[in-house]
Amino acid sequence: MQSVFLAIKEKFKAIKEKGLITKRDVFEWLEVVVTAMVAVVVVFTLVFKVVTIDGGSMRETLHNGDRVVISNLFYTPKQKDVVVISRNIDNSFEGESQAPIIKRVIATEGQIVNIDFSTGIVYVDDVALDEPYARTPTNLSYDIKFPVKVDDGCVFVLGDNRNDSHDSRSSLIGNNGMIDTRYILGKAILKVFPFGEIGGIE
Repeated sequence: MQSVFLAIKEKFKAIKEKGLITKRDVFEWLEVVVTAMVAVVVVFTLVFKVVTIDGGSMRETLHNGDRVVISNLFYTPKQKDVVVISRNIDNSFEGESQAPIIKRVIATEGQIVNIDFSTGIVYVDDVALDEPYARTPTNLSYDIKFPVKVDDGCVFVLGDNRNDSHDSRSSLIGNNGMIDTRYILGKAILKVFPFGEIGGIE
């Protein structure tokens, strides 16, 4: 990609030095620009996707209607990553939207998650998490009993808006709350809308 834009820069430099533009210059310039555009389209089709946030489960990190860029290129889920998850026959709410969901990875395979719902503190492997991203303490419980060990090939996820999020605390998410990593569409890496809030996602 960088070499394509370098070629455009060199082409402009050559034209400037000549002081005049020939038909050949125009065609060569157009060829370079079209190549660059095709490269951008290919990269965004195969490597990146833009996803629109649906719902308020990730407030205040992300809001309903925000748009984020996700990528799954060579991606391995890590603790605290914000990920977009496919909602399909193995990972769905009956009768509700089939749109992907977005949550934060709290623990990965083999780790043990425990939640003290009275204090709202989440523990992973007996260590209390520092969660500046969480809008509220984790006081809301569903039907999953804690502590739980994260299954192989899975992650445990929570929404940042802890008391308004359907996530791994519920057996209706994934397989008894566990999200198979094969259903992770990608990591959210950049907010691109609203335009005034463009930036990385922590």
